[in-house]
Amino acid sequence: EVRLEESGGGLVQAGGSLRLSCAVSGFIFDNYAIGWFRQAPGKEREGVSFISGSGDTITYADSVKGRFTISIDHAKNTVYLQMNNLKPGDTAVYYCAAKYRMSTYDYWGQGTQVTVSS
Repeated sequence: EVRLEESGGGLVQAGGSLRLSCAVSGFIFDNYAIGWFRQAPGKEREGVSFISGSGDTITYADSVKGRFTISIDHAKNTVYLQMNNLKPGDTAVYYCAAKYRMSTYDYWGQGTQVTVSS
C-alpha cells in the first residue's frame, strides 16, 4: 500500500523558515516522482516543487524559486521541502503526492498547515 505522511507545518513569521517532511512507504523511489502541492483557502491547488525518484530532476514554481529547496533522503524514505524567507502568500495546506512513472499524481498525503504571519 502506498502511503505518504506530511509533517513539519506550523505558524511562522514572515521571513522565517520551516522544513516539511513527507515520509513515504509502500513503493520504490526509482519508479516514482514526488511533488509538493499547496492549496490556500478559496484558491486552486498549485504545484510547488517536484523531484524525480532518483533526485536528478527537480523543478520549482516561479513563486518559490530561490526560497524553497526540495530534497530526497532515500535511506529514510523521506522527501523534504525546506522553505526559507516565507511570505504571507505562502500560507496554505501543503500536500505531498506521488506518481508512478508517467501517470498522474494518484497518491496523496493528508496535508500539513503552513501559516505565515505578517
